[in-house]
Amino acid sequence: MMEAERRYSMEMITLTPENIKKEHICCAIASEKDPQVHSKKTWLKEQMNNGLIFTKMNVRGKCFIEYLPLEYAWVPIQGENLMYIDCLWVAGKFQGQGYALQLLNSCKQKSIELGKKGLVILSSQKKLSYLMDYHFLVKHGFKSVGTWNGIYELMFCSLSDDAKEPIFAVPEMVDDGLVLYYTHQCPFCVKYVQMLKDYCKEQDIPLQLKHIETLEQAQNAPTPLTTYSLFYNKKFMTREVQSIKRFEKTWGELHG
Repeated sequence: MMEAERRYSMEMITLTPENIKKEHICCAIASEKDPQVHSKKTWLKEQMNNGLIFTKMNVRGKCFIEYLPLEYAWVPIQGENLMYIDCLWVAGKFQGQGYALQLLNSCKQKSIELGKKGLVILSSQKKLSYLMDYHFLVKHGFKSVGTWNGIYELMFCSLSDDAKEPIFAVPEMVDDGLVLYYTHQCPFCVKYVQMLKDYCKEQDIPLQLKHIETLEQAQNAPTPLTTYSLFYNKKFMTREVQSIKRFEKTWGELHG
């Protein structure tokens, strides 16, 4: 282990069906009765049956990695014997201390133990919320092997000499109007989707909600950003979970 890794080493906790009730999930620290926590933990427990691993540093904050075999990942991406990273998130005071690398290395090690030949994650050369830094990924073995919507990069890290690169398999968007695709993978969707639904109803803005509830639906969605993707007239708008204030700005820019 490198000196920097030793210096910043911290206990890691991997969620299990047995401990998930008492452990917080980093991105939504609240009461177990909070519907945001409940929806995320329910989703996690279901995906653990398909090999999902959620490992976090032993802190109360956004410092974790979530990954699962690509064939069970809720994204329209194809590949052979690969591991897909849903999220690698180290925020605020935990940044710059080596935790992201510690979490990534734990994922690499576990993936190799499970016989996986590579890792897959989404990123962007443009700094965007909810995406791991592009330059960090490149520095630690990833390369871009595809682009979606001109911004989002399909990043691949080989763990074996015979690993094959993944590809986007995103179908075309067919629905007109304002359309939101979302899952319960993101805990914030429960609150903010309902807020957006209510607001659009009050403002007489037609809104189609596409709640992705199965693996098949996710792997056939017109977006690789299945946690939250807002479209307008077949054009992708944003993956940022919309507060009412943020949506008013987004909507205003479209009709300004």
